[in-house]
Amino acid sequence: MKAKIYLDNASTTFPKPQCVPDAVYRYMTRIGSNINRGCYEDAYSAEEMVYDTRRQLCDLFGFSDCKNVIFTKNITESLNVIIKGFFKTGDHVLVSSMEHNAVMRPLVQLEQAGVSFTRLPCTKEGCLDVGQEGIDTFLESYIRPETRAIIMTHASNVCGTLLPIREVGNFCSRHGLRFIVDAAQTAGTCPVHMEEMHIDALAFTGHKGLLGPQGIGGFIVRDDMAQEMNPLLSGGTGSLSHTENIPDFLPDRFEPGTMNLPGIAGLHAGLAWIEAASMEKIRAHELKLTEQFIHGILDIDPDGEYIRLVGKKDIQDRTGVVSIQTPCHELSDIAFSLDDTYGIMTRVGLHCAPSAHKTLGTYPTGTIRFSFGWHNTEEDTARALTALKELTKQN
Repeated sequence: MKAKIYLDNASTTFPKPQCVPDAVYRYMTRIGSNINRGCYEDAYSAEEMVYDTRRQLCDLFGFSDCKNVIFTKNITESLNVIIKGFFKTGDHVLVSSMEHNAVMRPLVQLEQAGVSFTRLPCTKEGCLDVGQEGIDTFLESYIRPETRAIIMTHASNVCGTLLPIREVGNFCSRHGLRFIVDAAQTAGTCPVHMEEMHIDALAFTGHKGLLGPQGIGGFIVRDDMAQEMNPLLSGGTGSLSHTENIPDFLPDRFEPGTMNLPGIAGLHAGLAWIEAASMEKIRAHELKLTEQFIHGILDIDPDGEYIRLVGKKDIQDRTGVVSIQTPCHELSDIAFSLDDTYGIMTRVGLHCAPSAHKTLGTYPTGTIRFSFGWHNTEEDTARALTALKELTKQN
């Protein structure tokens, strides 16, 4: 069998830059202590590393105050803390129809507590379906007196389409709405500036584009929004230990318990690697491979009889994620053979985003998703195209 090709980077990036596992190992073998607990040099060095990681994230996401960076286990926990902590009975929320279940399941759960939501319709390319009326008129038609916020993914994890968060953020700022962004698919690969885009809370995960290990994520939240949020979790923070009340200051208010410090060490190394390598260059590389892949599929089967591209057919306003359907073959069979025969690892199914698949017209069948990363090559892409051609019997 040929060497394996990993094309599941939208799930988690792999391999990581060598500095990332090195940093995790170094932390666990040379430091190992917790922060906010020990009064000794190694504990202080750990605190410095955590602070520096908060600063790196502020620099990356265009935010000014490190204390507003909150660490969690992953972006699912981040979105649960934000959504369940902020919305109250009677509130109304706007969401795009392209959202992941990390947004939709908390909202559906909150319906039982009297929180309602409306899905903003999107096109079969994954874009907001604003038509000719423009984005402001489109959004205004969905606002109610009780609407408090818009929640939106920055990019679809199914088809890679980027949503217009700058325009939506400007709209929210003008209309007094909170803007919550799910940056799972774009953090580390697409520019995000919270201040300029009027984002009140940004959720991220460490193991995708930020190149860190699994088990570390977080969110950044503005002070005024944080004051309106009730903590989802509570416990020891190492601060104000004389009281049983939850601290009212950041980040401690939302960071109880023992933190994943090895994970933060790996994230710290991943962020440094991205800064040195240039996010712009990483994005350009991924989009170059994406364009090669899309053009290759269209050359193989321009009518989509055997291989149907899902979503956009170009690289304008998208990430390095491409989904396909194989109308004449079972998706699971093709995905299995890609790995078993050709050594090409992809993801098949609904990708935890049934709302997006219903929008794209791929529900309940799902798709095979190819997602390109910094380590992939043009040869990898060519091999994937050859495999698809042979498996779907294109001559």
